Amino acid sequence: MAVYGRPDWTLHMPGDMRGRFGRPRFVPIFQRVFGAGQFGPIYLGLWGLLSVVCGSVTIFIILFSYLVQVHFNPLLFIREFAALSVDPPSAKYGLSLAPWYQGGNWEVATLFLHGAVLFWLARVWNRARANEIKTTLARAFSAAVFLYLVIYLIRPLLLHAWSEAPGHGLKAHLDWVNDVSVRYGNFYYNPFHMLSIFFLLGSTMLWGMHGATIVAVAPYKGEVELEEIELERSGTHRAQLFWRWVMGFNANAQSIHLWAFWFAVLAVIAGGIGLLLSGPVIPNWFEWAKTAHIVSNGIPNR
Repeated sequence: MAVYGRPDWTLHMPGDMRGRFGRPRFVPIFQRVFGAGQFGPIYLGLWGLLSVVCGSVTIFIILFSYLVQVHFNPLLFIREFAALSVDPPSAKYGLSLAPWYQGGNWEVATLFLHGAVLFWLARVWNRARANEIKTTLARAFSAAVFLYLVIYLIRPLLLHAWSEAPGHGLKAHLDWVNDVSVRYGNFYYNPFHMLSIFFLLGSTMLWGMHGATIVAVAPYKGEVELEEIELERSGTHRAQLFWRWVMGFNANAQSIHLWAFWFAVLAVIAGGIGLLLSGPVIPNWFEWAKTAHIVSNGIPNR
């Protein structure tokens, strides 16, 4: 059974919240999945509008290029969708503007993609300031933007070729990941890749522990943390006691999210640093691993 209350429009704050559109309405599936069924109103604003426009141009260029590759055959478009790609110019073009269907479409699409990502970051930052909350979400998104810019902008600039960036497509991304690992001596020996995987798996473990704990105490309304934080025998109290008994200490409602935040952020920051070093600084990670004594150099122990 879903409980429906009065629609929540917004808080009355001095920040500029004009520009919202749409009326609030309840979506039953949202109520079941998220526990809150209200959808809307939505605030877009200038930064959001610019991001949507740039993103739409990017999607249009990519999809139109896909259609050209299959000669506008809808069946081939669906069947080959995973293999279709808009690839960057070959190495001979360097950083110059290539002909449209020899990488020029990738350059223009990627330029608008940069705009979509950066404008959305500005939107998240601006909305946090307007709502008078910390810009933590914008800072977390900045870590993801750092990795994105390393992949599509900074590293290709350092290597003087757009061909070092991945193409826009499902298979193209997988091929690029494999290609980077092969060309630069096995990415698994990259210590920043190791750290990135550590933080990635650690963040999934933390979120799994946290999510399972809150679901386990749902019969005691454990998700209503603020109202019951000081109550005895509440869901929050039981959850904290459980972990204290299991491993000797427990996190609280803030610290578990802080740990998960840093694990998630450091996963992409470490990955970005490791990728940035691959090529411009370290040409072969396997050879580097031998000098760092991570792998054997073939000399037997005496």
